[in-house]
Amino acid sequence: MTTVAQVLKNKDNSVYTIAPNSSVRSAIKLMAEKNIGALVVTDEDQKVVGIISERDYTHKIELQGRSSLTTNVDQIMTRNVITVTTDMEINQCLKIMTDGHLRHLPVVENERLLAMVAIGDLVKAAMEDQRILIEQLQHYISG
Repeated sequence: MTTVAQVLKNKDNSVYTIAPNSSVRSAIKLMAEKNIGALVVTDEDQKVVGIISERDYTHKIELQGRSSLTTNVDQIMTRNVITVTTDMEINQCLKIMTDGHLRHLPVVENERLLAMVAIGDLVKAAMEDQRILIEQLQHYISG
């Protein structure tokens, strides 16, 4: 079964972060510029302290009538961030995402941020695993 480490080998591992005291407007601007749906919030030691997503913006800024100019990221970010490690299998990650209604998982090692995997990355890898298994079974059946 494919691991997170294997998924990371096949993708751009650029991970974008933002400081907790940054404005929500700057976070939204960065997400728009990079065409991404979430930013990992890190402290000065690159430890994960939160995550901010488009969903956080819509639920906690727009729908509550707050201003993205005067609200800081740490006021709306998700604090209890679920993370994964490179040795985890993609099926474990997909279950975490499904159970938690998540679309992004930060990848950490020794409390340091390494990368971010999105649900699309994991689904693509799972489909490739299934394709390989089907080929192997067809080869086994046909001799």
